[in-house]
Amino acid sequence: MTTRYAVRSAAPVAALLLVAGCATTQGSPEGSDADPQPTHERTLTVFAAASLQPSFEEIGEVFEDSHPGVTVRFSFGGSSGLVAQLSEGAPADVLATANEPTMAKAVADSLVEGDPKPFVSNTLQIVVPADNPARVASLADLTRPGTKVVLCAPAVPCGAASAAVEEAAGIDLTPVSEEQSVTDVLGKVRSGEADAGLVYVTDVIGAGADVTGIDLPEAAAALNRYPIATLREAADAPLADEFVGVVTSSAGLEILADAGFQPP
Repeated sequence: MTTRYAVRSAAPVAALLLVAGCATTQGSPEGSDADPQPTHERTLTVFAAASLQPSFEEIGEVFEDSHPGVTVRFSFGGSSGLVAQLSEGAPADVLATANEPTMAKAVADSLVEGDPKPFVSNTLQIVVPADNPARVASLADLTRPGTKVVLCAPAVPCGAASAAVEEAAGIDLTPVSEEQSVTDVLGKVRSGEADAGLVYVTDVIGAGADVTGIDLPEAAAALNRYPIATLREAADAPLADEFVGVVTSSAGLEILADAGFQPP
């Protein structure tokens, strides 16, 4: 099957502006004639799984529009690599990972403030170039001699999910390369460097007509739940909490659903 873009309504963005705007106006005296307070430049740094990039960038733009003087700076990548950077002292305010075990590592390392909140889930598909030159139709086809398969590295959430799918199918894939993020796997298939890979449904949707996605019966064995949390060393914890609240609001979740994410 080929996954196509869904037509996106402006309604989620409008609702998100309302949610984010309410957060910035709480506590303002109704009908106050006082002069507005000067705008202070602030940067909110968000570390997030690579598969969240399109949705989070859209949410970030809305957040900036409703928070004058705030810039949302993102660092997207493999979740395990992001947690490693935080453990080494990289400054950030919010963390969103592509599975719960990786977030649990951040909690164990005392990087997180409070309890992480699962907000969406994702499953894997086989991804092939649009013309599917290797004629891949199932997971078993990826074991054929000469078929160039690319997977995420085992330490990355999409790699752990791939391993779960292999186990459920009773097969052992031999990738030509193991990548540090799901977007790197997608890039190699998209460019024709690989015949197939395992990526999230949302990545297939985001790539549009460049690729074809093939459903996996075994995908149910590898459901990834994505948690989000404010970080303990956040430079502006209240602002970080507001961003988390906007992401997990009904309007934020609708933007994520448009990208193919499912409820947690």
